[in-house]
Amino acid sequence: MLDQRKLEGSANRRDVFNLNAQLVEPLSISGRQTVGKIKKIGLIVNPIAGMGGRVGLKGTDGMAVLEEARRRGARPLSSGRALQALKRLAASNTPFTLVTGAGELGEDVSRAAGLEPVVVYRSLTESSGPDNTRNLAIAMVEASVDLVLFAGGDGTARDVLSALNDQVPLLGIPTGVKMYSAVFGTNPENAGDLVARFIAGEPSVRFREAEIMDIDEAAMRNDQVSAQLYGYASSPYERHLVQNAKSGSGPSENIALDALCRQVVREMQPDCLYIIGPGTTTRRVMAALGLPATLLGVDVVRNGALIGSDLNEQALLQLVEGREARIIVSILGGHGSLFGRGNQQISSEVIRRVGHQHIDVITSMDKLISLETGGLRVDTGDAEVDAMLTGYMRVRTGSDRAVYVRVRS
Repeated sequence: MLDQRKLEGSANRRDVFNLNAQLVEPLSISGRQTVGKIKKIGLIVNPIAGMGGRVGLKGTDGMAVLEEARRRGARPLSSGRALQALKRLAASNTPFTLVTGAGELGEDVSRAAGLEPVVVYRSLTESSGPDNTRNLAIAMVEASVDLVLFAGGDGTARDVLSALNDQVPLLGIPTGVKMYSAVFGTNPENAGDLVARFIAGEPSVRFREAEIMDIDEAAMRNDQVSAQLYGYASSPYERHLVQNAKSGSGPSENIALDALCRQVVREMQPDCLYIIGPGTTTRRVMAALGLPATLLGVDVVRNGALIGSDLNEQALLQLVEGREARIIVSILGGHGSLFGRGNQQISSEVIRRVGHQHIDVITSMDKLISLETGGLRVDTGDAEVDAMLTGYMRVRTGSDRAVYVRVRS
């Protein structure tokens, strides 16, 4: 935990500039030294990250999308998930200095976690803009932080990477909708644990060059996957604490998956609602039904007919009320993510109402074998539901073929 009593010295001043080299506001940076090096951790919170997920917008890139998310009733969740990580970090027995931005850029959640941050940047504009993320990252470099911990999604990771310019390692607290990059903890608590181990100098913490990926949101909303590699960042790594980048499927998987999905359709029960999650694997179920699919959204079918496409959390909750329902999902390759990455519409409350015993997981054996994590992950944001889902889950990999895979939160 940050221990201000162990810090000695006098304050100094630095001027923080925005990307256009215009003065934003000079701030006092209280930098105090002690015998031995106390690590400095930079915290950046993107307060709007993840708001578009449950309302079916697949992201919050751009002001128009943000306003639409708010119109649909989206609520901020990034600070809450950052708080989960910081509480783990605050429990560290090793002193450290926490450097962040004013207000909702990090200061507020830091204080809520019981920490006393050093504020190095104060925005004069709306703090949800990407310029503020980049400006704060630049201020982190000026403050000589040892690691930048950011709360956001792939878009935030891109902004931080562009500003750090490979000068500082980074690690992400997963709070966005799109999290295909390999710089994120598997959940907020694990991100906090990993930073605490880094601060303590544990030898198990290694650094790797992690991919920064992002998908074009406009293309996503038109059911087109346009992924791009934006670069690599040095990032702390422990196998079960961070995720891997998204992996693709090979052509050899197609025959087995098609046979599996035809069998899934044959087994569908009359009058039961089937919530079909996003992805190319589940799209094969829709193809076997002869129905159009929302590749990156959630569809619902009953009695072989499409009764809802690209639905958000609230629409799903209304449909399942008082009805028998099942959820059919695949996993996000590389991550091993079952819930919490790219399918936030199937929220913890939807899962609770449907029941974990009514979840069908379908994937290829090749994808399971390729998982470096050795199992599946859930990160719904609800500790009770995550606990309900942990353990061993039946995963179908082909016609009349299944394996049991461990699920962790």
